[in-house]
Amino acid sequence: MFDQLAIIGCPRAIPEEVQFRMWPEVTEQGEALVLASLRQDRHAFGPHAELLQSEFATWNGNRFCFATNSGTAALHMCVAACGIGPGDEVITPALSWTSSATCILHHNAIPIFVDVDWESMHIDPAAIEAAITPKTRGILVVHYWGVACDMDAIMTIARRHGLAVIEDACQAVGATCEGRKVGTLGDAAAFSLNQNKNFTGGEGGLFVTNDEATFIRGKAVSSFSDMRPPEAGREYHDYGLGWMYRTSDLPAAFALSQLRRLDATNAHALRNWQSLQRQLAGTPHLVPAFHTAERPTNGYAYVLRVTPETAIDLDVDLSALATGIGAALGAEGSRFSRANWLLPAHSVFQAKNAYGGGYPWSAAHTRPDISYDLSQYPSRHSNTRHHPHPAGADSGTEACAPRADRSRSAHRHRLGHRRAHGSCHPRLLRSGFPFGRALRLCPCTTGHAAIRDRSRRCHPAGDTHAHVSGPGRWLLPAPGGRCDDRR
Repeated sequence: MFDQLAIIGCPRAIPEEVQFRMWPEVTEQGEALVLASLRQDRHAFGPHAELLQSEFATWNGNRFCFATNSGTAALHMCVAACGIGPGDEVITPALSWTSSATCILHHNAIPIFVDVDWESMHIDPAAIEAAITPKTRGILVVHYWGVACDMDAIMTIARRHGLAVIEDACQAVGATCEGRKVGTLGDAAAFSLNQNKNFTGGEGGLFVTNDEATFIRGKAVSSFSDMRPPEAGREYHDYGLGWMYRTSDLPAAFALSQLRRLDATNAHALRNWQSLQRQLAGTPHLVPAFHTAERPTNGYAYVLRVTPETAIDLDVDLSALATGIGAALGAEGSRFSRANWLLPAHSVFQAKNAYGGGYPWSAAHTRPDISYDLSQYPSRHSNTRHHPHPAGADSGTEACAPRADRSRSAHRHRLGHRRAHGSCHPRLLRSGFPFGRALRLCPCTTGHAAIRDRSRRCHPAGDTHAHVSGPGRWLLPAPGGRCDDRR
């Protein structure tokens, strides 16, 4: 079926005349809530922000929730809330979006990267155990691509060593582990309301915990902290600086409208995920997307990886192979750019210089022998991911929106992280074409299947092209590049 590919001159899988529309869907309820926010007089942190906090806490099963201006802010609050400070070490996976590591630096602590396990591409519990030192204070896990980490194993390790556990649940709202929702399993957790998520307010985040003392410590970071005197009427008395992380009422009102339909959004995304799972079954050269009965997906991302043996058999570098795959997808009408996802490969970690003068690594309280040698992360092979938009067709989907993620493996080939948005026509998937990396399909709450592009608009699905996708940019990485999986 190679003779049907657009890259050799055949018609595109995505017709050029296909029009785009926006994600997320703006409903009448959403418009009403936003107008109500505009027409009241508490805009900084008003009634809709308070409702968002209380309704999400109820929905997710948390005692405490604070609405922030980003998922990154919520992650920093988690670090502060767990009592982690200068020179302390926090173990986190080498595979994630940058906020999973920079939030640790924000509090002058030190990220210690560990490898992911090949099967799930989530943080490897055995690697956590091996990385613990007398300086270790916490573990920051990432529930990547809509699937929970192996939290039972991780919590056992953490409790044995007296370590705090922070959950980066920015991509995993509604995901569960052994029937328990993410965000309720560790000591504190962060969610993202960025536009490319199942649950969005355009931008924003949520900091949650079930412990009051933890909540108070984290919340202190969200405002002025000790830059205000006690007589100013603040709620806390604590040392440290504040970063003004709270959200405002207008985006909170929009997020509230999305929260009230989140169960339906996730259900639609999951149907698309399952549709892709059925249609891609048996595709040569692909590793199926990870999920188990104990750790089911929330439908946020459909992740496929090329088998490393494919590149070996073809006698090509896997990074070059991914570039060729990206060119083929682009010819079919898929749109993409490049990013690098291997966190320790970023220059800030290779140079060990976040603020100038080598800080925080050069500080006296930091362990001097910390290494970010990339050979420590051999399981970082290539991925391609899809974001199953909840708005996609429930069945009969004829195409999938790929998000190809390229990564690096110091073991075999130098890999990048590749994410692309667009449509993977079945002729490409079923032709034996050695598809690379992670295919991610995104959720759109419109009533149609859709695919997203960089303009953040979606194709409506027609009778012959059900392009499933959602709220994320598909990026193809270059060394030192960036992706748009914003927290």
